[in-house]
Amino acid sequence: MSAMSYLFTVLALLICISVTDSVYKKKEDSLSDKVSQLTEWNNKKSVIRLTGDKFRELVKTPPKNYSVIVMLTALQSKRQCSVCKQANDEYLILANSWRYSQQFSDRLFFTMVDYDEGPDVFQSLKLNTAPVFMHFPAKGKPKKGDTMDIHRVGFAAEQIARWVQERTDIQVRVFRPPNYSGTLALALLFSLIGGLLYLKRNNLEFLYNKTSWGIGALAIIFAMTSGQMWNHIRGPPLMHKNPQTGQMHYVHASSQGQFIMETYIVMLLNTAVVVGFIMLNEAHTMKSDGRKKRIMALVGLGCVAIFFSLLLSVFRSKYQGYPYSFLFK
Repeated sequence: MSAMSYLFTVLALLICISVTDSVYKKKEDSLSDKVSQLTEWNNKKSVIRLTGDKFRELVKTPPKNYSVIVMLTALQSKRQCSVCKQANDEYLILANSWRYSQQFSDRLFFTMVDYDEGPDVFQSLKLNTAPVFMHFPAKGKPKKGDTMDIHRVGFAAEQIARWVQERTDIQVRVFRPPNYSGTLALALLFSLIGGLLYLKRNNLEFLYNKTSWGIGALAIIFAMTSGQMWNHIRGPPLMHKNPQTGQMHYVHASSQGQFIMETYIVMLLNTAVVVGFIMLNEAHTMKSDGRKKRIMALVGLGCVAIFFSLLLSVFRSKYQGYPYSFLFK
C-alpha cells in the first residue's frame, strides 16, 4: 500500500469515527432533552398532558430509555363521557402514588392525550372510543398486551397499577386519599339503631318480627347476588355511552364485565320475581273471597313470568349463544 493510499484510509476512518461520534452525541443530547422536559413537567403535575406534536416527539419517536403510560380520553363536557371522568380520577390516584413514592424515577411517566387537544393521535392509533390506556415501551413498538382491557378488568387505580407492573416490571403502590364517608355512614347507622333501641327500650317485641328480619336478609341477598361486591373490587363505570351513536348502554355486552347500573337492574328484577312468589304464597294462604285470591295469584304469576323472562334476556345478552328464553328474546 502506498503512503498516499494509507493516508486516505486513515482520513476516511477518522471521518467515519467523527460522524459516528457526532450522531451518537446528538442522540444522547436528544434523549437528555426529552428526559429533562418530561421530568420538569412531572415535577409540576403527576399526569403530563400532551398535544399531538408532543406525543409524537416524546412518546413515539426514538431515542427513549423510559416507558410512557398514556390515557387517551375525552374530558370536555361537550363530549359527555362520564366514564372518562371516573377513569381520570383513578388515573390521577395512581400517578400521584408514583410521583410521591420512594421508587419514583425517570424510567416511567404518566401522560394523557385529550381528544380535543390531539385528535390526530386518536386517528393515528385508529381509536374511536375513550378512555383507553396504552403503554409505550422504552424500546420497540407497543404489542397487543400494551393496551389495557378495561372492559375485562375495570379501571380502578389498583388494576391499572397491576397492568403497569406486568408491562414495565415497575411496582406502584397505590395510596388513596382518606375517605371518611363510609366510617361516618356506619357511625350514623349505629347511632340510629342505638337511638331506636333506647326509645323502644320498654317494648322490644319488634326485634322478634320475622317480616322485618326477612326483608333485611333479602336486601343483603339481592345486593350480593346482583354484583355489588364485584363493583366494590373492580370499580366499573356507571354506564357507557357509544361515542359514535350516542346510545347509552346499561348492561355490559361481555360476561367478563358489568356496569353499576346493570347491578341495579338485576337487583330490581330479582326483587320483582321474589315479590311475585310472595303474592302467590299469600294468595294460597290468605283468608278471603275467591275473587281476591285469584287476582293476587294472577298478579303474582305475571310478576314471576315477566320479570324472570327479563332476567333471562339480560343473561342472554351477556352470554352470546345461550339457547333458552321465556317470554322475551
